[in-house]
Amino acid sequence: MEIIIVHDADEVGRVAALKIASVVSRKPAAVLGLATGSSPTGIYASLAARVAAGELDFSQASGFALDEYVGIPLEHPESYASVIDRDVVRPLGMDPARVRVPDGRATDIEAAAVDYDQAIAAAGGIDIQILGIGSNGHIGFNEPTSSFASRTRIKTLAPKTREDNARFFDDPSQVPTHCLTQGLGTILDAHEVVLVAQGASKAHAVAGMVEGPLSSMVPGSALQLHQHATVVVDEAAAAELTLADYYRYTYANKPVWQRFE
Repeated sequence: MEIIIVHDADEVGRVAALKIASVVSRKPAAVLGLATGSSPTGIYASLAARVAAGELDFSQASGFALDEYVGIPLEHPESYASVIDRDVVRPLGMDPARVRVPDGRATDIEAAAVDYDQAIAAAGGIDIQILGIGSNGHIGFNEPTSSFASRTRIKTLAPKTREDNARFFDDPSQVPTHCLTQGLGTILDAHEVVLVAQGASKAHAVAGMVEGPLSSMVPGSALQLHQHATVVVDEAAAAELTLADYYRYTYANKPVWQRFE
């Protein structure tokens, strides 16, 4: 796991976007794992600016969303199908036919979950998965006690997660109780992972993910098992890291051949 500490949230988005841009430049038909929420918005804004400047092309890329609410109407502005289309597909010039979101409206949710994992495998796997982390340590909607071997499935959202997501809805009672999410095992299958976190509210979760023991109580700690995981955080989110100075030192002295900037 590589830990990159930068000054602020804008820099988090810029540096993480450079990592993703390096993958797409190397492989124009890359398969992207697309996260929603507030954490990755800076990534998408930075990538969109590169697309607008003619520096990057996502027209051949494919995408698989990380999760979706169960039972939310497709056209609802906070369905992740709508969010991905609005915040990712259109700004990046992706082909909507190449982007898939878990079917939270399926009559057979279990079958839809199995189908989603099979579709990812059929696409050759995810080349780079974008992630944020919740204040309780969840990645995707894999709440504490999720199995590290879990696959795409239905999950009940923790009260804290629903509370955190209420800011996206007119009324907190509108936040769905269930979701379809890629499992931790599904996420760990991605060839590369880039996780971003900003702000003091994420500091405890980041420290548990990076330096704590492998624990289902901190689902993000599963990334300690990933061979190519990059974690980009701002100073506030890094505040509880014991080895923060070491992470700064190693990034400052990274060999040229390993850099993606």
